[in-house]
Amino acid sequence: MNNQAQLSSLTPITAADRITSLDVMRGIVLCGILLMNINGFGLAFGYNDPTILGGDTGLNLYTWMMTNLLFEGTMRALFSLLFGVGMFIFLDRLVKKGAGINAADIYFRRITWLLIFGLIHGYLLLWVGEILYNYALMGFLVYSFRRMVPKNLVLTGLLLFCIGTGWNYYDYQKDKEWFGKVQLAEVAIAAGQDPSKELKEAKESWEKREAGNSPEATGKFIEEMQKGYFSVVKHLGPIMYDFNVTDPYRGDLWDILSMMLIGIALFKWGLLSGEKPASLYWLMVGIGYPIGIAINYYEMQLILEAHFSTLSFSQTKVSYYWGRFFVAMGHVGLIMLFGKTPILGWLKNALAAVGKMALTNYLMHSVICMFVFTGVGFGLFGKLQRFELLYVVISIWVFQLVVSPIWLYYFHFGPVEWLWRRLSYLKSAPFRKKDPALVVHSNN
Repeated sequence: MNNQAQLSSLTPITAADRITSLDVMRGIVLCGILLMNINGFGLAFGYNDPTILGGDTGLNLYTWMMTNLLFEGTMRALFSLLFGVGMFIFLDRLVKKGAGINAADIYFRRITWLLIFGLIHGYLLLWVGEILYNYALMGFLVYSFRRMVPKNLVLTGLLLFCIGTGWNYYDYQKDKEWFGKVQLAEVAIAAGQDPSKELKEAKESWEKREAGNSPEATGKFIEEMQKGYFSVVKHLGPIMYDFNVTDPYRGDLWDILSMMLIGIALFKWGLLSGEKPASLYWLMVGIGYPIGIAINYYEMQLILEAHFSTLSFSQTKVSYYWGRFFVAMGHVGLIMLFGKTPILGWLKNALAAVGKMALTNYLMHSVICMFVFTGVGFGLFGKLQRFELLYVVISIWVFQLVVSPIWLYYFHFGPVEWLWRRLSYLKSAPFRKKDPALVVHSNN
């Protein structure tokens, strides 16, 4: 078969080829990740620390506690896991169809366009928590690991966790030493003495760091976010640039790549297709949740007892990767068990539809929140309490759970998914279903 004929035989995956359990899981994770992202969409500097903005008492505190115990980091971990699985399936399918070197061409073209989508998402759709760019960078690396046996994939992921943990421990020790110098400077000043130059510099730099979350800085940030579109683009641009420069180097290898590799291992073992016995998924729940929640609870108590101090957040990062990993594994087990139950079929179908349009729906989160929170629309940035942000989350959930199945009744793909496939394969795929009722009937 010549190269042109070979390319013409390569087409995007059809509805019949999809793995329903992965679509349901993807839909659940997409909904869950909004629980965390909404704090970045609607609050200034309040993603982790509710004392800065959003409230730290009553329902606001309980909201912070609930999300930190069960969702902080875990939704991103599962999103990374699913992305790794998706890219593995995509590439494996091309290879099995005899794509040869064309498989690599299509794969890397797909990843490159994801990177471009990520830049557009961050800089133009105004989401500083954008992660597609980071996924694309790690996706370039995933290619080299695709043929590893599952055990080695897991060991590599755990090794990355260990490296990240070691780096976080090193940073915590530096912060601890730094804060110790600040305390010595304050003791000297309280005693009427002049601190040494080293202690003075440590105190000044620490205060400068803390000033970034001051009421003045928070107020200025809110004011900027409530301006018009181009003003907000200008305001967030430097922040996005810093994230794009530092995150891949500082955190993505142990935060994202690790879970991508573990996800591929779980898929190769058959754990993500829902085909394993329920007892195995109950084991994941029974081990993952007790260990993961215990670690997360320990971290939460450290922060609460230290009254949300900067040093306490630095300390909790030491165990961060392990708590989120075990909770994420508990989530996987529970989601697979949910998929095996015969109840709530309508909800599974809606979640699967959301998952099939994951990229479209993820970007839609940012478009909706742009109009809700910035000066482009209602300008509610900084005006809602932490628990009130959940009203926005639930509204978006309902909207996407209703609209996604309706859209997929008439179309083969979500609009962004279709465009991504078009750019990856360099040819158009069918978009609108000719006879929706007939297609739905045949897929059932």
